[in-house]
Amino acid sequence: MGRRSVRSPDPTLDLSHHLRVLDEWAPVDGDRPCSVTDWISGPAPLEIEVGSGKGLFLVSAARRAPHGQFLGIELAARYARHAAGRLAAAGLDNGRIVQGDAKRFLRDCVPSDTIAAVHVYFPDPWWKKRHKKRRVLDVAFLRDVERVLAPRGRFHFWTDVREYFDSTLDLVRLETGLEGPHPVDERPAEHDLDYRTHFERRTRLGGQRVHRCWYGKAGDGPDASADQRADDCS
Repeated sequence: MGRRSVRSPDPTLDLSHHLRVLDEWAPVDGDRPCSVTDWISGPAPLEIEVGSGKGLFLVSAARRAPHGQFLGIELAARYARHAAGRLAAAGLDNGRIVQGDAKRFLRDCVPSDTIAAVHVYFPDPWWKKRHKKRRVLDVAFLRDVERVLAPRGRFHFWTDVREYFDSTLDLVRLETGLEGPHPVDERPAEHDLDYRTHFERRTRLGGQRVHRCWYGKAGDGPDASADQRADDCS
């Protein structure tokens, strides 16, 4: 299923708190250091979603866990602005979004052992064999996920593509020390937006199966995730 058009945010909304453009914040050919902690700091756990789309997960998570921090990364500018507009309109200051390449952002802008959870839901499967190298979940990215997670942090992965699910589980097992996979049961939706993402809603209403799991990073101390219910309630 292709991506659908989205509305531009209300032009009267101030998006400066909720949106940053990676190539302006940290130019590829520049020498300016970039760290997410320069933008989002404090004791609240930070969770990152890769590929935020219309922003349903960010909005829902920020509402459900007001003492947590949630940051989305979205490559498409129109979707990033749409998600930022939803966060701004809802007054959710604990949800923000970066427009740019998730692989570069995680590699260059996220310090080690700092993130409570990384969420990847329904990434583009790049069906053609010659395009599979474009998949976000490659060895380098998964190693960066492990690196940035805090002790007892969690990596969540959902997809409707069985081959992508199985190949990613193989990569995690062979290339990282993350513990899992732990299954996540599907629960009935209680209302029309009671889904993790808009893509999950489309997939389930279309009668397709969703493959879900999460991994944990070993370590001592309390659970790093600000939103533990996200692990077990969907």
